[in-house]
Amino acid sequence: MKKIVVLALSCFLTLTLLAGCGAKAAEEGETVKTYDMDKVVVTYVKSPLNVPSIVEKEKGIFAENFSDYGLAVEYSNLTTGPEQTQALASGDIQFLNAVGATSAILSASNGGDIKIVSMYSRSPEAFRLFAKDDSIKSAADLKGKKIAGPKGTILHELLVSYLATEGLTEKDVEFISMGIPESQAALIAGEVDCALQAGPAAYNLAKDGYPVVTTGKGLVDATIVTATSNAFYEKYPELVRAFLAAQNEVLTYMDDNYDEIIDITAKETELSTDAVLEMFPMYDFSSKITDSDIASMKKTVTFMLDNDMIENDVNIDDLILDVK
Repeated sequence: MKKIVVLALSCFLTLTLLAGCGAKAAEEGETVKTYDMDKVVVTYVKSPLNVPSIVEKEKGIFAENFSDYGLAVEYSNLTTGPEQTQALASGDIQFLNAVGATSAILSASNGGDIKIVSMYSRSPEAFRLFAKDDSIKSAADLKGKKIAGPKGTILHELLVSYLATEGLTEKDVEFISMGIPESQAALIAGEVDCALQAGPAAYNLAKDGYPVVTTGKGLVDATIVTATSNAFYEKYPELVRAFLAAQNEVLTYMDDNYDEIIDITAKETELSTDAVLEMFPMYDFSSKITDSDIASMKKTVTFMLDNDMIENDVNIDDLILDVK
């Protein structure tokens, strides 16, 4: 008799747990389903100054939202656009939470399965080109110079756009592809003439007295987006909706807890509070995709085609996911 009672209690607890995991779906009128995975993988990129990502991870907002579906959250530290989009296409990552629109367009042009879910940020003034000394004052002065920075990114687009103001192209300089930390180190070591920088690295170089040749203002909109694959959305639309709900929850938390999120960001980036306060106003983190954002991305497609950064045209309207 005792065994029967124990067995009955065990079954009850199991059913209760399953009901809890499907509560969110039931509340939304969705069919409760099981998943062929036990976690969702989301990119965690804190540079240049990705405050929403920093706040989200600190507060566990993705974990809370996806736990309603019985899924854990794992963070990927892949930070370059090509690495992120390749991992998305392979299914190793489900959500790119901050990827340059340039990288998303490049992936789509190459036939990658990628869809833009929402906006992440816009911050043209946060993206900058630094010189090793004040002998470089204009785009014309860059001819023949060694310039380091991450290829296929907003910073790369910034460089090519700036060169074009003086009728120059990338072929007129020696562009060396490397990440932000590596290009910063190369500039400090005197191995390159200029470095493309953003976020804390850019802030620190400016404070150390390195001349800013140009920012992205008037050259690029520095559009950062969130993305998933169409295959993932077709199979799990409710999880994409959960991602969007979590993103909006993060932004609401930021609005309601300004002082706290500044402190959290300063700690995570190892910047002073004053530094974060100075940089934060450069960023627009609203998630809604506006007509202006669409126009900006269409302009980027044209730019990339004209400068041989992509071979195939990309329809931005088709690239944006219509989440229902």
